[in-house]
Amino acid sequence: MSEKPQPRARDEYQHFLKIPTRWMDNDVYGHVNNVVYYSYFDTVVNEYLVGAGVLDYERGRTIGLVVETQCNYFSPIAFPQQVDAGLRVARLGTSSVRYEIGLFTTCDASPAAQGHFVHVYVDRDTRRPVQLPEPMRSALAALVV
Repeated sequence: MSEKPQPRARDEYQHFLKIPTRWMDNDVYGHVNNVVYYSYFDTVVNEYLVGAGVLDYERGRTIGLVVETQCNYFSPIAFPQQVDAGLRVARLGTSSVRYEIGLFTTCDASPAAQGHFVHVYVDRDTRRPVQLPEPMRSALAALVV
């Protein structure tokens, strides 16, 4: 049996995005449904890349494909709470990046959930891995832990 994951503190993340929960995010059990957490992960990563000017999702030659995801849940989030999505980079490879995300409710030092996903960056047309473009590598280097 694997060891129980330990939550990472808020100050272990380099970039944050405030994401409001929506009424439709809640499920019949009164909390945000587990699949929505992955949407929050995707949102904070792509907001960072677009904001840094290194992702042109409509015309860019290099795109990221998710090849691995994982999430651990520690406490519930529910509408109308706001989520502070923290982002860091655990591994910056030649063509891949392991993003780690912590989802915090306002003012909490410990995450309600944390996880990761791995992007492999590929050529838009061939879908073959490519080296990370230098501007993207530089922008992501600022988040490496």
